[in-house]
Amino acid sequence: MDASSARSTALTHLASHALADALPGHLRTCQCRALGCSWHPRSRGCSGPVLLALTRRAGGRSWRLADTCAACAAATSGTALVPDTLLGSPRRRSIGHAVRPARHGVTPGPDERTRVREMLTYLSAALPQFTSPAARMLALQCALRSNSRGHVTLPNGLLRSMRLQRRWELWLELTQAGWLQASGMQSGTMSARLLDTTVLDQVPGRCVRRRAAHWALHPTPLVLPASAPAALQLTAVVLASHSASSLDGTEDLANISRLCGHYPQQTKELLDRLVSVHTLVSWHYHRDTDQVLWRFPQRPPASSPGQGSPPRNPPPSDRQ
Repeated sequence: MDASSARSTALTHLASHALADALPGHLRTCQCRALGCSWHPRSRGCSGPVLLALTRRAGGRSWRLADTCAACAAATSGTALVPDTLLGSPRRRSIGHAVRPARHGVTPGPDERTRVREMLTYLSAALPQFTSPAARMLALQCALRSNSRGHVTLPNGLLRSMRLQRRWELWLELTQAGWLQASGMQSGTMSARLLDTTVLDQVPGRCVRRRAAHWALHPTPLVLPASAPAALQLTAVVLASHSASSLDGTEDLANISRLCGHYPQQTKELLDRLVSVHTLVSWHYHRDTDQVLWRFPQRPPASSPGQGSPPRNPPPSDRQ
């Protein structure tokens, strides 16, 4: 079994154990904190929701699956979050909650943002660490658009809009990672079968996930030039999926870097580039907490065409 298949098998196997012993949401606590936060270096303390975290130990020879708060999970090396929506988990689903029916012509909202964020988290664990940004963007669309048997067909027009048309090397990259098997181009579409069994148990249904896939192509409120490289597009999608409002957002630098498959220094350079193309107004890095804060342009109302363009680069003091 190769490394990629082992990651997928371990994640699915351990998650099945967690689901068998699932606790009600109000009883879940951060196990790292219960042990005196011994799993990671000193950090700012427990905070955020309690999540299911998978941690690789001893170079991948053993794995730990435990309820961990968002802050401790981010501070623990070799850790990825296990999204509930990927595993059919009832852990945080309220009683009587039903998946919304498919909506046609409705602007994607917070649910689509959540689907994309969770899928990016899954891909950060399922794919090799330095999978290229373009391959990650392709994998994101494949995972969100696949059916219950793991089959996916991407129209040529969709690939062209993503500037991934005839990028055969990306399909080869995901094939060599053991994540999918490409069937080839037929009748203007590219077909593939996903080899990771984790994606077969996704909830909610395909229609909801397709809306999330569409949102990932246009991650509001961020706006990028059509010619932006894949690394910049992926960073924008990660920021948009972690933004709680239309004006700003915040997340740990380590988590952003992991989701993008970059070193932290590369992530900082890409944030600078997002400022230079006016996708962001500014960003700030706090060394003490490892948090990055970013601010979006406050776009003028459509009825006020005479107003000025978004602010240009902030003064050097805004970025550290």
